[in-house]
Amino acid sequence: MIVEYIRYELTEHSGNDLISAYQTAGESLQASPECLGFDLTQCEEAPTCFILRIRWTSTADHLQKFRKGQHFPPFFAAIQPFVSEIIEMRHYIGPGVEWSR
Repeated sequence: MIVEYIRYELTEHSGNDLISAYQTAGESLQASPECLGFDLTQCEEAPTCFILRIRWTSTADHLQKFRKGQHFPPFFAAIQPFVSEIIEMRHYIGPGVEWSR
């Protein structure tokens, strides 16, 4: 499993706009066999900052299958207005260390 982290710093849109866009885009992620799950979180100290975490079967599956497949166009249409507000988008291997109570 690979985790893609996308950090947003909103300067043109509201947090509610981004949440609404991912409610729509999430339908495409849920329909994609390459996507294992996702969550969008808002920073408490800086409410214009969000982190999207998407769990993929692999980086190659994300880039080659999802992005070239039928679920990507409606996904991208929903989130396209926010692309200029992305400040980081990377794939991570994990977990390196994990702990929970």
